[in-house]
Amino acid sequence: MFTLNCKGRILAADRPVVMGIINATPDSFYSGSRFRGVDAIRAQAAQMLADGAAILDIGGMSTRPGSAEVSVAEETDRVCAPIEAICREFPEAFISIDTYRAPVAEAAVMAGACMVNDISAGKLDPLLIPAVAQLRVPYVLMHMQGKPATMQLDPQYEDVTKEVLAFFIRELAVLKHAGIHDIILDPGFGFGKTIAHNFQLLQQLKAFQVLPHPLLLGVSRKSFIAKTLGVDAAASLNGTTAVHMAGLMRGASLLRVHDVKEAVQTIQLAVAAGITA
Repeated sequence: MFTLNCKGRILAADRPVVMGIINATPDSFYSGSRFRGVDAIRAQAAQMLADGAAILDIGGMSTRPGSAEVSVAEETDRVCAPIEAICREFPEAFISIDTYRAPVAEAAVMAGACMVNDISAGKLDPLLIPAVAQLRVPYVLMHMQGKPATMQLDPQYEDVTKEVLAFFIRELAVLKHAGIHDIILDPGFGFGKTIAHNFQLLQQLKAFQVLPHPLLLGVSRKSFIAKTLGVDAAASLNGTTAVHMAGLMRGASLLRVHDVKEAVQTIQLAVAAGITA
């Protein structure tokens, strides 16, 4: 399905894989994803790896709608010690750093991360893309309209799928010119999109298969699922699983999730049923 060169180690996937979310933050939108301190994060990493996660995505600053920035120093401090601890205990683990700041990405890769997951496509720190190119690690290119603090105030599109696809085509050229070739695409569910926009993207996910890059589905417990069901994030696991299956049927290669075991089982069923792309 795809391969990624992660600092000389190859992540080879012949079926969709799971990226487990670990937030070293006190304010991420889903409380069940928040872990503070090296021991708590290392224990969560151990559980996610045991449950079948192929990648661990560690972030030190919330990017939920309306979130506020923390300093570069604080974000770096939150992620680097846990990454080092995970790498010592689980040297085979593939770790992604969830950041849009070049200094944080550089420090995290030095600590053992081997992938950069950026919500901003390099727009919030002009030094990030050159840094990723120099680090020679895979990069997650995500679409976002606006900034986290204001992105959900009034998102507008004429055709969200066409606009996200055009964005990918444009930004892929920029990344490849910079020397970045191992690229994962993320349509950015919930990042400057209404409920209707999110469901249109889900319905038309196959449109992104025209691009030769794996597609990441980041929908876990997000508000468009919870609001549609009339529940909160804590009660939206079943809805998340349903959306994961719909995404797998339409070409998703990676599921970025809070609940690894359930997502792995969803992939197992999709593969057994022969309905993955």
